[in-house]
Amino acid sequence: MQTLDVVIWTIRQRKGRAKPYELRWKVGPEPKSKSFLTRALADHFRADLLKAAKRGEPFDTVTGLPTSMLKTEKAIPMSWYEFARKYMTMRWKDAAAKTRESIVDSLTVATFALLDGEATYLSKKEIRAAMQWALIPRQEGEGVPPDYEMVVRLLQKGTIPVRGMEDPIVARRVCDELTLTRDGKRAAADTTARRRRGLNTALQYAIDLGELTENPLKRIKQKKIGRSDAVDRRAVVNPAQMRELLTAVSYVGSWNRARGRRLVAFYATLYFAGTRPAEAVGLRESDCQLPERGWGLLTLAQTRPSSGKHWTDNGQVHDQRGLKQRDERAVREVPIPPDLVAILRTHIAEFGTAEDGRLFHNERGGVLGASTYARAWEEARNLALSPQQVASPLAGRPYDLRHAALSTWLNAGVDATEVANRAGNSVEVLLKRYAKCIDGREKINNSRIEMALKS
Repeated sequence: MQTLDVVIWTIRQRKGRAKPYELRWKVGPEPKSKSFLTRALADHFRADLLKAAKRGEPFDTVTGLPTSMLKTEKAIPMSWYEFARKYMTMRWKDAAAKTRESIVDSLTVATFALLDGEATYLSKKEIRAAMQWALIPRQEGEGVPPDYEMVVRLLQKGTIPVRGMEDPIVARRVCDELTLTRDGKRAAADTTARRRRGLNTALQYAIDLGELTENPLKRIKQKKIGRSDAVDRRAVVNPAQMRELLTAVSYVGSWNRARGRRLVAFYATLYFAGTRPAEAVGLRESDCQLPERGWGLLTLAQTRPSSGKHWTDNGQVHDQRGLKQRDERAVREVPIPPDLVAILRTHIAEFGTAEDGRLFHNERGGVLGASTYARAWEEARNLALSPQQVASPLAGRPYDLRHAALSTWLNAGVDATEVANRAGNSVEVLLKRYAKCIDGREKINNSRIEMALKS
């Protein structure tokens, strides 16, 4: 049924809502409303309604839309493949390289559950490779590589409409795919949560485009798997163990190439300054105050995370970003003890800096690769630790040195706010993840309890 009796009201803001801007109008006796993420979107929709009313278009009493907009609503629905490409193009510019990689993973895994026709016969390996190519924005007219041509063609016509996810069976199938690894095993809880977050954001965009009315995943209840963000205490080294490991690092590799000695200062920075590996990789000599005596200071300004050439704007393996979850121009000052000051001064004297001033670089002056410092660390653990310790989580990854640093500071009685400032975390995250005892602390605490019980 249609009518010309239309009343369109002003936009109102409802604070605390996911979509705070609501437009209300009335078609005949039927009240209608639609919510938007931004006022601009609401204004645009309201303007379309007003133009249609001024032209004398009849409004549908069921949908509340004028004839011209009703035709748009009934247009051919967007396929999942088309939507995924559209969403990735929108997100690409402002997303970090790691974020881009994560979004593509979420969209690709969801695609496994949204196939139709001949595309259902494709393997997940073929789909993953083709989607990775297809979702990265390309130059206009760039052809599909021969290896992906057939798969891309099948995906273009072989994914269901985005609206198909409104079917609870389809939505559950998507949720199930998010929980699986590449070999079909159960994925880690963090991986599943990351994928679901990425997909939820994409589906919000589908709602903004009018392809969905609500997020269909919210109706799917799944068994919650407990997630522990706390650092494993067994992975945290004490100061004596750390010094043994640094000594062992200096013996890694050929003496002429000094592969291990070149990395001693890098690992020391993670431990004594509590930096993330990507922050240490981006550290420049100009960021360091290294006096001959006493404490020094690092002014962290950039990170160089390893992401892969596909995901960075410069086509290099390492992205170049500001500090994690900070404004692009933000810096973080970290006081460093005399031990690290001396190690860094020795490192600069022996190995110099890269052309752009970076302290840690490979033999050719290139960016220090994650695989390089991970392999060297594995060798150092085998040299410094007992077989039982090597088999344990103790300092299993270079990142565990940051955990050890923050745990040591907290156990030394440093105020949590100060530790959080130096670490670049919130106090909440710090106390949730890093308030752990260093290795060997349990014996000390047990002795204290024994003494208390004897008194």
